[in-house]
Amino acid sequence: MKIIQKPSFYLVGGAVRDQLLGRHVKDRDWVVVGASPEWMLEQGFRPVGKDFPVFLHPDTQEEYALARTERKTAKGYHGFQFYTDTTVTLEQDLARRDLTINAMAQTESGVLIDPYQGLDDLTNKLLRHVSSAFAEDPVRILRVARFAARYAPLGFTVAPETMHLMQAMVQNGEVAALVPERVWQEMEQALSESMPARFIEVLHDCGALAIIFPALERLFGVPQKAEFHPEIDCGIHTLMVLQAACILTTDPKVRFAALVHDLGKGLTPQTLWPAHTGHELISKQLVTEWCERYRVPSHYQQLAELVAEFHGQVHKCLSLSASELVQLLVSTDALRRPERFEALLIACEADSKGRLGFEHTLYPQRHFLQQALYSCQQVNVQNIIRQGFKGEAIRQQLYLHYEQALNALIVEQKS
Repeated sequence: MKIIQKPSFYLVGGAVRDQLLGRHVKDRDWVVVGASPEWMLEQGFRPVGKDFPVFLHPDTQEEYALARTERKTAKGYHGFQFYTDTTVTLEQDLARRDLTINAMAQTESGVLIDPYQGLDDLTNKLLRHVSSAFAEDPVRILRVARFAARYAPLGFTVAPETMHLMQAMVQNGEVAALVPERVWQEMEQALSESMPARFIEVLHDCGALAIIFPALERLFGVPQKAEFHPEIDCGIHTLMVLQAACILTTDPKVRFAALVHDLGKGLTPQTLWPAHTGHELISKQLVTEWCERYRVPSHYQQLAELVAEFHGQVHKCLSLSASELVQLLVSTDALRRPERFEALLIACEADSKGRLGFEHTLYPQRHFLQQALYSCQQVNVQNIIRQGFKGEAIRQQLYLHYEQALNALIVEQKS
């Protein structure tokens, strides 16, 4: 008589990894070994997978995927053929995962299953690929960079053999097949990690940055005036600005704006180095192109363009006249979008502090422009209308009142 073995359930991936690291477990994903789609449906699971069978538990709504293997059939993220069957083992399923620390499983009773030494790599703080199959999916380069950004504060580094494999993938042209939406998805997640600058560094070290974000790659090796930028290198400055932004805010939009604010410096002719006069508008154009290429959400794009174009003026605001301050507030739409203006100021403060030796220097420009905006917000347009002004005259009078308020602020600042 043939004995039918009951399917087995295993907690896998990030839940096991983060549990071992003592971190908060956000999502619990499961692998089911020895089950068919029909059996899952009979147990009340709801199917949600498109490419391969994934089901939601009827009570917990956690994801349960049938154990599977995969075979590379074409370049890129979608170039895979998946195979699920009751004969696929847990070890075979885990073998297709990217990193050893993500290729551990746990039984329902809590027993750890670790066929690829993920626990050792957790102990040694290494991000190491499971097998040569890693090279079949270019998204894994982005994932390694993102995990590096997340776990860098814990001392994790990319294993040398994994970095070499990633470099080979870049040389083989796999990275060129990345889907724009997936690139942005990984970057947006990386911007919310502890050290997003590490995400950029890993992509730079393996050569992927030059293909994915060439405007950012061009900054490395480009000098700036040492009197203002002791770190000199534009690429290093950019990473310092990004990390300075992380200290000031958790908002990924501000962090993104900090990352791309100086892209124009990468196009400055060498004959003009180390000066970068007029780089702001070039930076804005490159930000626009970047956002269009990767279909970056508009609220990210608008802030990033604003920071690229106006960060120089914000830095110099303490020496601007009242009329110039009005123009700055109007051009940045500060009166209608005060929250976005505040995000601009945070990014500019990060730019100032993202310099060698300036990390803890005060940035009075932020407070001054906050006061300037507040002073203009106190001007009552209804009073102007009641005085009989109409049409364009209302705007002229409004700007005149703004100037008067800002002149008073400037006098107060100097006293």
